[in-house]
Amino acid sequence: MSCEKNDDNDCDGNCDPKPTAAEFAALREDALTSMTQNFQLDVANGTTTFTSANGVEIDINPSCLSLNGNPLTGIVDIKYIEVFSGGNMLVTDKTTMGVLPTGDLAMLVSGGEFYINATQNGQQITLNCGMNLRIPSNLTAEENDMILWNGQIDEDGNIEWREENDATGGQGGVFLEQGANGSTYYAFFNNFGWTNVDKFYSFTGPKTQILVTVPTGYNYENSAVYLHYDGEGNALAKLDTYDAATGQFSEHYGQIPIGLACHIIFATEEDGQWRYAIKPVTISANAVYNFTLGETVVGTEAQLVAAINALP
Repeated sequence: MSCEKNDDNDCDGNCDPKPTAAEFAALREDALTSMTQNFQLDVANGTTTFTSANGVEIDINPSCLSLNGNPLTGIVDIKYIEVFSGGNMLVTDKTTMGVLPTGDLAMLVSGGEFYINATQNGQQITLNCGMNLRIPSNLTAEENDMILWNGQIDEDGNIEWREENDATGGQGGVFLEQGANGSTYYAFFNNFGWTNVDKFYSFTGPKTQILVTVPTGYNYENSAVYLHYDGEGNALAKLDTYDAATGQFSEHYGQIPIGLACHIIFATEEDGQWRYAIKPVTISANAVYNFTLGETVVGTEAQLVAAINALP
């Protein structure tokens, strides 16, 4: 809806205010908070196993923890987040873009994204040796060549995943084990923060760069554009650059497969909810895709997550 300035409706040229960067960031932070699980570890109990809401098992040995270089006693607070679905990746802005050897970013197929941290009385604890996660493969895709990635937040707030090799140059501390009740990923890592069990999306054909035009008033700070690769399950790419002169988003590496069936998602904030549009496309070379405000709908976080998770 629009309005015009008159005696009855003086909107001062601001009858359709756009969200601020802080309002859009608050939506993502709310999503992360709602997905956060909190545990407590009693150092006196030794190695402790926590089981997450989705059935991931986390082993933590308190002898591997220290505070200001000193061994711990007492209670330790464990903060844990797990992200499996494309919908939850979108609302938390934790996409699956891995750093290639060239420095370019390309799509990863995810076996789960995990955040783990430990504090005591609000003070950061140091991890001095490894932790172990056991991830049921029915939560993800079952692949034999998954590896471990560390998540790093760049200056624009994007998460980039960098491969972590183990000491022998193997699969980054990840292996898949078959069991009587299904298979399980075992992930071993030595750092707090974001960790990912992933592999690069495999595509040998030609690739391209695409542009996505968003409605006037929306930009990199108050909106985002994502790519869902159809048929690839738990994965979500992001167009990580924005040209203010053209009002267009892109990924400047030219890593989008030509002929790919996918869905482009435009997402922003409105009055504490999500405003979004989902557009099915088949990628063509150097294509430009456009979103209008009339194509968008306003919904809750749960509605947006469900809409993304329902994509093929």
